[in-house]
Amino acid sequence: MGRVTERRRVIRIRDGAVSTRPDTLVAEEPLEIRVGGKPLAITMRTPGDDFALAAGFLVSEGVLASADELANIVYCAGATDGGTAGPDDAGSGSGGNSYNVVDVRLADGVPVPDISLERHVYTTSSCGLCGKASLDAVRTTARWSLDTSPDTPVRIAPETLSALPDRLRAAQRVFERTGGLHAAALFTADGELLDIREDVGRHNAVDKIVGRALQQGRLPLSSSVLMVSGRASFELAQKAVMAGIPVLAAVSAPSSLAVDLAVETGLTLVGFLRGTSMNVYAGEHRIALDAAATTG
Repeated sequence: MGRVTERRRVIRIRDGAVSTRPDTLVAEEPLEIRVGGKPLAITMRTPGDDFALAAGFLVSEGVLASADELANIVYCAGATDGGTAGPDDAGSGSGGNSYNVVDVRLADGVPVPDISLERHVYTTSSCGLCGKASLDAVRTTARWSLDTSPDTPVRIAPETLSALPDRLRAAQRVFERTGGLHAAALFTADGELLDIREDVGRHNAVDKIVGRALQQGRLPLSSSVLMVSGRASFELAQKAVMAGIPVLAAVSAPSSLAVDLAVETGLTLVGFLRGTSMNVYAGEHRIALDAAATTG
């Protein structure tokens, strides 16, 4: 849709010299996600891959786990200038369209999530749930165990992990123009890039990765490694677990609750992945370490 970036005039000051120039900024707009015509959530995102984002969000909510549970996703036509639309506008083809409202239709028999003002979305950091309740919610909702793989258990070498940040950075096309995007990438245990998505929110980038996998019938992602820019929050660890991803690596620090979740679910969690250095916080059995080289 050509809305990933926008141009703005800026005043540039360099060594006392003042000039004006256009600058390329990453676009940020709200996306309202509806299920069966009823509002479920709103997220600030970079436009693009909106259907995948919505599908991935519903995977992390425990609503979807396979492509056959999803009937379709449509933009809501008839949107107002404020980006909202009437309950009967989805797919009507009438009126304007902000492309900021999507409606997800679940397949017959798939339970509709509780949609009310009282609902608590445990996928967000502002959910209001305590740490134990958040961990319990993921454990009871996750569809897959991270200890199983259709082929062989995932094992990844430290040198392969060390190469992932540079491969992630090299594949960030929009970041090159704006410097203002997070990214999430899916790799094989051998370091082969499978998919990459960018967004102003790293959680949205992960949802886009997971949503595309669901649409393509590739869940669970039990042989994959998820690499994210920035830190590893509970929310990102939770999204990895819900998608069946056994390894999560981040260039920055994890949160304490993310580590707790990794320990409880068996997720391999790697933080501060920079150059040849990294910290393994949980799931070290998937890291191909030289036993003779390890120390207390």
